[in-house]
Amino acid sequence: MTTVYDGHCHVASTHFIPRTFVEDVASNVCCYLGSRGVEQRPGRVADGLAAQYEDHLADGLVGEMDAAGIDRAVLLVPDFSLRMPGAPEPVAAARHHHEIRLRHPGRFWVYIGVDPRRGPEGVRAFEQMVDGYGLDGVKLYPPCGYSPSDPGLYPYYEICQTRSLPVFVHTGPTARSLDYGPAHPLRVDKAARDFPRVKFVLGHGGLTHVETSAYLASYRPNVYVDTGGFASGPMLPAWPEHLNRLFRLGVNHKIIFGTDWPLGRLNGFKGLMAEVLDGPTVFAGVSHKDRSLLLHENLLRVLAPRSRPEA
Repeated sequence: MTTVYDGHCHVASTHFIPRTFVEDVASNVCCYLGSRGVEQRPGRVADGLAAQYEDHLADGLVGEMDAAGIDRAVLLVPDFSLRMPGAPEPVAAARHHHEIRLRHPGRFWVYIGVDPRRGPEGVRAFEQMVDGYGLDGVKLYPPCGYSPSDPGLYPYYEICQTRSLPVFVHTGPTARSLDYGPAHPLRVDKAARDFPRVKFVLGHGGLTHVETSAYLASYRPNVYVDTGGFASGPMLPAWPEHLNRLFRLGVNHKIIFGTDWPLGRLNGFKGLMAEVLDGPTVFAGVSHKDRSLLLHENLLRVLAPRSRPEA
């Protein structure tokens, strides 16, 4: 049996994903359909997408993980609340995710979102959340309007450095109403140099800006790359071939496997993982050792010792 940890998941719930974000995704779906002569009303598409975000306690996610052979997953909790109406404050999101972990023991790690514009009060709240809920890492969403090397984030990084917590950074495109400039992977470089004992994971780095992400991972000992969204990007209809090329770049010791569920849900989570694990393409020519690194060992190397299953 292959141990599989998904390093990039979200709870498919409107409690955490604001309607504005769903509407942004719907606009891209409508653009895609329109180019093929299928006219759709954005509101109807948004309603259909929102209806898929009702798994508030992650029961559906756990069921799909079981069917797909995924042992554990990282739940990423972006902080959209300073940019999008209807998004929860980090404290409320952390409390809810703690309830999910109690409901599904041993299945999830949780990285909570922070924002440098919250100032010292945000830093104190973050430290309290780490202590109170045993959080496993930080989730940054620079498209909300800040650089991952913003000095306002350094107090968070100091806490992460002390507690061996990883920092997961969204890179690449996202919702149309957000800012793409701060999400270039090179924006992480200064922070990675200033905090060499903090592990930074480039979210979607195996999907977009691949060459830049790979060379950062090659030359910065504390930078890793994530594959999240590999089967959902419209630019990658042949995603098995893309993953196979990625796994031949020589940085498999720095790549963390992640799906970005629930995006992959539309392709069928079980079938998606069957193609990854048993299909002829994804791991063609990839050694068994590298396969283990990609599917679970690299994530364990990033996590704090107390968060690892054997702890």
